[in-house]
Amino acid sequence: MQKLIHGIHTFRSTYFQANRLLFEQLSAGQKPEVLFITCADSRVVPDLITNAAPGTLFTVRNAGNVIPPYDPGFVSGEAASAEYAIEVLGVQDVIVCGHTGCGAMHAILHPEQCETLEFMRAWVHHARETRVILDQHYSHLTGDAQVLAAVEENVLVQLENLRTYPFVRERLDRPDFRLHGWVFEIATGEIHTYDPIVEEFVPLATAPAAP
Repeated sequence: MQKLIHGIHTFRSTYFQANRLLFEQLSAGQKPEVLFITCADSRVVPDLITNAAPGTLFTVRNAGNVIPPYDPGFVSGEAASAEYAIEVLGVQDVIVCGHTGCGAMHAILHPEQCETLEFMRAWVHHARETRVILDQHYSHLTGDAQVLAAVEENVLVQLENLRTYPFVRERLDRPDFRLHGWVFEIATGEIHTYDPIVEEFVPLATAPAAP
């Protein structure tokens, strides 16, 4: 806690003072550019990774960057946050970002590791399709390669879950609304993005520019 308290004082005396006008403007309301859905992992810091200023990202975080599929009888914080970002704030770009070494993906691959974690077991059930895909197409992989395959496929599964929401579906044909799948590699700091043309994740620097 002392590190956090010291950090608050440092923030106030340095970054905040240098950007006081920005924060005064933000106090009147927000207009984020991107809905960024990612893992709660402490090593993944969206604003740092993207070098985004305050007010740029509307961020949703949970274990495994999971988006429960649309179910009118089930309300989730992910659904409420996405609805607000898209319907009210007018966000036009949505990123689902996974990362290497994801603990939630380990839980999908090795469910016995979370036998005593009641809520974690229930939560990763929303990513059950990821496990099905792994069993069908990646049974030959082991170790880090298997985890990476799980991370990448889970990003795509969660994008499909996102597409099940009416407020997303009705925007998919609009040229100014875009969905993106990213994977953050912690060891190198590199971002890979899903390229639907080649149907694989490629380094963001080499991906085609968004229209």
